[in-house]
Amino acid sequence: MIRRTAVKLKPGVPRRIHLLLAACLWSIAGIFLMTRGMSWLMASEKLWLALPAVIAGSIKSLFILDKSARKGVYRILALADGTCLGAVYSIKTWLLVLVMIGSGVLLRHSSLPMELLGAIYTTIGWSLFFSSRHAWQAWYSLTNQQKKK
Repeated sequence: MIRRTAVKLKPGVPRRIHLLLAACLWSIAGIFLMTRGMSWLMASEKLWLALPAVIAGSIKSLFILDKSARKGVYRILALADGTCLGAVYSIKTWLLVLVMIGSGVLLRHSSLPMELLGAIYTTIGWSLFFSSRHAWQAWYSLTNQQKKK
């Protein structure tokens, strides 16, 4: 009885929704961090640091985060439709997200100069946003496949 109730209440969704959620989470987090970072760069009158931050973020995206993004996409594609919405990421990844949020809080409350924080946030934000393209491409592809059926 409890198991049947839990199954009924489980927020199970198709893989397409998992891909959409993953793409949105990476994009929104990236936009949030870039916005915060750019505002700090503007406030410190060091907006020119945005260019090296975007270059560094592109390098981080291409050589580090893209691998992780593709791995997440493959993991989602291997899920069965109806899997719980929270399974968009593995437990290990959810823990990493919490560590990154905690690191962001520590950075914000550190004595680092505002322009350095702005550059760091812009770099990380751009790399997340840029790597979100893998989840967006997979979502688009899966959505189009389902439309053709």
